[in-house]
Amino acid sequence: MGFLLMFDLTSQQSFLNVRNWMSQLQANAYCENPDIVLIGNKADLSDQREVNERQAKELADKYGIPYFETSAASGKDVEKSVDTLLDLIMKRMEQCVDKTQVPDAVNGGTSGKLDEAKPEGRKCAC
Repeated sequence: MGFLLMFDLTSQQSFLNVRNWMSQLQANAYCENPDIVLIGNKADLSDQREVNERQAKELADKYGIPYFETSAASGKDVEKSVDTLLDLIMKRMEQCVDKTQVPDAVNGGTSGKLDEAKPEGRKCAC
């Protein structure tokens, strides 16, 4: 599970709310460091823009999260931002799941790697 945290590039107030939303996510999310991608939406409305790209990138860097500018109207970078979040989630899942223990209906409920020893001391990254 992860979060797309989106604000409106045409609203400085929306951008200022990001800090509060980040605090709420960190306090109430399913784990200590949830996967989050920051998105500035309405990139197509450059004449109405109130938040510049540098400000938003600096905030994303402060939180250590990726940043994208998207346009729901044109579709600009929408897929790229979602794919980035999915990649983060998949990496976390790979860290959390011992693949040798995942049931596989194709070969009778085992992963087919019965001869491999289970690594000791692995903990979920969540």
